Amino acid sequence: MTRVTRRTGIVLDWYSTLFELIDMRSFSNLWFWIVLAVVWSTTSHYGLGVPFDMVLRAKRHGGQTETDLGDLVRINTNRLLFIAQMSGLWIAGFACFFLTMLTLLGFVYGNEFAQALIMLGLPLSLVGLLSLSTARIIQDEGSSGEQLRRRLMRHRLYTQIIGMIAIFVTALWGMYQNLSVGPFGG
Repeated sequence: MTRVTRRTGIVLDWYSTLFELIDMRSFSNLWFWIVLAVVWSTTSHYGLGVPFDMVLRAKRHGGQTETDLGDLVRINTNRLLFIAQMSGLWIAGFACFFLTMLTLLGFVYGNEFAQALIMLGLPLSLVGLLSLSTARIIQDEGSSGEQLRRRLMRHRLYTQIIGMIAIFVTALWGMYQNLSVGPFGG
């Protein structure tokens, strides 16, 4: 898809322009690191779909904000558990298929874009399993009030731990990739 402009006579190759703008070598691309930071920031802020500032506000003020927190958690846990019950096996099967496909493409065939996606997808799938487990515990305990807030804070802590480990491993792998492909590597 090459085109020569009439005025300047410059050859425009849209594919090379696009891939120059969006570097498919993910670990050397600033956009990948921005996406990684935004994904983990958002994931740790919205545990079970509940913003963490709402948990803090319910702890400080109680009353209606506590009731709102309980209602929002109940709605989100019921929704999450319903989806898991109705189509959980299909979702797990497709997730395992895509994670396996990305792992093979990334680490067997050396596709850096697939490596970057697996570095995002695998830890996020662990957070998804953690969310499912936390939702089940909240529903089984009938958590409310202080117990519910502690459960949500623990969920956020575990999510942040998974995120820190994921960012650390991704940074190490990214540095290794950049050094091995860069001017000193092969």
